[in-house]
Amino acid sequence: MLENKSIVLGVTGGIAAYKVADLASRLHKAGAIIDVIMTESAQKFIAPLTFQTLTQRPVITDMFRLLSEMNIAHIALAKKADVIAIAPATANTIAKLACGIADDMLSTTVLATRAPIVIAPSMETNMYENPVTQENIARLRNRGAIIVEPAYGRLASGAIGTGRLAEIDDIEVAIRKVLARQGDLAGKKVVVTSGGTQEPIDPVRFIGNRSSGKMGNALAEAARDRGAEVVLITAPALVPSPKGVSVVRVQTAVEMKRAVEEAVADADILVMAAAVADYRAEQSVDHKIKRESVPELSVRLVRNPDILGELCDSNVFKVGFAAESDDLIVNARSKLERKRLQLIVANSITSPESAFGSDVNRVTLIDRFGGLAELPTLPKREVADLVFDRVVKLMGTSGSGGYQGQGLCVLI
Repeated sequence: MLENKSIVLGVTGGIAAYKVADLASRLHKAGAIIDVIMTESAQKFIAPLTFQTLTQRPVITDMFRLLSEMNIAHIALAKKADVIAIAPATANTIAKLACGIADDMLSTTVLATRAPIVIAPSMETNMYENPVTQENIARLRNRGAIIVEPAYGRLASGAIGTGRLAEIDDIEVAIRKVLARQGDLAGKKVVVTSGGTQEPIDPVRFIGNRSSGKMGNALAEAARDRGAEVVLITAPALVPSPKGVSVVRVQTAVEMKRAVEEAVADADILVMAAAVADYRAEQSVDHKIKRESVPELSVRLVRNPDILGELCDSNVFKVGFAAESDDLIVNARSKLERKRLQLIVANSITSPESAFGSDVNRVTLIDRFGGLAELPTLPKREVADLVFDRVVKLMGTSGSGGYQGQGLCVLI
């Protein structure tokens, strides 16, 4: 979603200005075109050369020094911007934007644009909590600006309070979500399951698997960045859940089933990427089993519910995963038909490219109309985007026919 997007990044005079270099670098690496505007005060904290090196574009520091490729710099930037992000945003800059003052390159560009604006305030606690600042922030929010609230913690003054620049992850997610408003999943609700369920034997031991949760997280991020409202239902995972999505934490298969049934009631798409344990202990105990008192332990296992299989009558568009050790395509197609899925993502667990915990995956996409696509080894985020490319096509949102809204996939 960031590829070739025009992002104007405004940097103002706060100590947190140095942190924004990381944001500029991330956005540039993701394919965005970054034009950095620095206020005079910002240049006291970090050199323009830093941003120029990271973005490979000239940094704008002077309102009256017109860029060679622009007739009137602030108007040109204002027109071409897909989003304007200001970080850190000082109390002074926020006050100027709230009042419509245009006395430097950043404020004039903001006043001249119709692009969405993301503002990340950063200042000393008393300045932030001052009623004037709060009124200014409220005015900007009421006009449609996205405010990335500052964090609580140690400030440059040595005090502890609210006013620290929000985490760069949070600011980046806010920018991505703004750009995703025009994405091909905008207006859709997507439910993704992730992680590996844990079935308790006693308070210490459980039956589990090696799922890291990386693939599920990548799918949740991809859906978020395409404009969807995302609910991530996650069993225990080795990686933190992505930001900008609603997270429901579960532990067992029964808990996941209950959460899925609730979430899909008004959802458009369900992607079951979680590794759900097929069996659980018939009985678990509420105390730790001592090795000294139980020399041999036998645990009777019973089947867990089939979450996808029992959703056969649901109107949600269902995507499943098939992790197989042999007969990959045959077993995946059998699961596709048995569980009445629209799409299945098949990967061989014996392949080094599909190892648990890996950052890459090699999968085959099989849809209910006979389509089959063997993908090369790719980062899991790229796999996730290709999965949703296929979902969008099957749902017909690209205009090619197929599944329309809720209900089973029907070829047109």
